[in-house]
Amino acid sequence: MSLHSPLSPATPRLVPSGAAPPPVAVELGGLRRVFGERAVLDGIDLTLRRGEFVSLLGPSGTGKTTLLRILAGLDRADGGTVRVAEARSVVFQEPRLVPAKRVWQNVVIGHRPNAEARRLAGAALEEVGLSRHADAWPKTLSGGEAQRVALARALAREPSLLLLDEPFAALDALTRIRMHDLVAQLWRRHLPAVLLVTHDVDEAILLSDRVIVLSGGGIAFDTAVDLPRPRQRSDRAFGVLRARLLAELGVGSAEGHG
Repeated sequence: MSLHSPLSPATPRLVPSGAAPPPVAVELGGLRRVFGERAVLDGIDLTLRRGEFVSLLGPSGTGKTTLLRILAGLDRADGGTVRVAEARSVVFQEPRLVPAKRVWQNVVIGHRPNAEARRLAGAALEEVGLSRHADAWPKTLSGGEAQRVALARALAREPSLLLLDEPFAALDALTRIRMHDLVAQLWRRHLPAVLLVTHDVDEAILLSDRVIVLSGGGIAFDTAVDLPRPRQRSDRAFGVLRARLLAELGVGSAEGHG
């Protein structure tokens, strides 16, 4: 039987060595999701804690986005248990802004449009460097700006869990690098648990504490990223981990991305 229940919200904090671990944001036990006769996810056990940044890799069709959608409450599980923090937000590959609402209204969509909502939107937009665009219409934004608005909207809810579904995939290379830096800064400031779905091995290593590879309906590989930040692609240890992850993904060379 599937159980989808909330975890208690908690205040993010840095925990010194020897102290109790941070609160759990995600706890999955034997998660299954079946489409037709195929179990896309088959027995997934996974725990994510507040302040942990985890990337999810895997070939297309291995259930990465399905898992993210279940955690977001947008899809159901067919078996196992799913416990997720109540405060969670999602950023998709497309910004999904409402064209008929101004930027600040998109940030606090669902809130009553009053002075407090405007203040909240302003603070979130300042964090992503878009204060001067608060009254702009979405159609006037660049792709990178629109995605920053989507990120501001997600963080304005102060989530315990931030779900990122390939949010940088449609951006040009330079904008993508800038978004990596921004997401890393915001993660360190707010300390949600982050689950990033990506096909880019380098992106996963640059951003994450931990990288998981899905294959055959389950977790085929799960490793900590024990590299000092900020990380450099030119570092030997970076290349070694890249090669291992590419091998787990069935790619025989350390060149290119997953």
